[in-house]
Amino acid sequence: MQVKKYRQAEQCFIVQGAKAVKETLSSDFEVSVLLGTSHFLESVGKPLLDNAKEIIEVSERELTAVGSVESNDSALAVVRMKRGEETEVPMDNFSLVLEDIRDPGNLGTIIRTADWYGIRNIIASEETTDIYNPKVINSTMGSFLRMNFRHTSLSAFLANTSLPTFGAFLKGEDVHTVKFPKSGLIIIGNESKGISEKIEKQITHRITIPRFGQAESLNASTATAIVLDNLRRRL
Repeated sequence: MQVKKYRQAEQCFIVQGAKAVKETLSSDFEVSVLLGTSHFLESVGKPLLDNAKEIIEVSERELTAVGSVESNDSALAVVRMKRGEETEVPMDNFSLVLEDIRDPGNLGTIIRTADWYGIRNIIASEETTDIYNPKVINSTMGSFLRMNFRHTSLSAFLANTSLPTFGAFLKGEDVHTVKFPKSGLIIIGNESKGISEKIEKQITHRITIPRFGQAESLNASTATAIVLDNLRRRL
């Protein structure tokens, strides 16, 4: 499950750590297998444990051996993926669109940030890092559980939406003064290249975060946080 092709073949992914596993057991995700130490299993209790199809008690040493997080000494869950194509873009709220976000840590932070600002839908390009990558899951700190997420062709998706699109660029309307409508799409581009020319042509509003210093650019997750903060201030 640590390798993408195996995750896709089995349609499962891994969640690690006591807090994340407990939250997953409480969610609408299906837990196929739960590996937990005796202490963890006792602390969770039967009602939540009933949400796992199979439970295996393991030692801390065994747990460390099968997982990817060295500090995980409590639990690991094998969880079934949701079908992303079932996600519908809301017409009464904003959704986040990600083009070619490659760094798992960035993607995880973006998901966590979207959750903080009440964004529940993320549409990502086919080139964007797999949301079920263990590094992404770990860095979301459980926010992936509250997110509708799907990978798709952004060009085709944008061609079939009537929602206004706000793309983050180095030049555009100051995000501090943008009058956002009640719904739309916020588009964030690749960490180093930004939004591609192809997608740029489909964007209705170019917005920018004004620069006051000498830095060349902002980290994608930082830019997302600033844009979403200004969006929420104006809704």
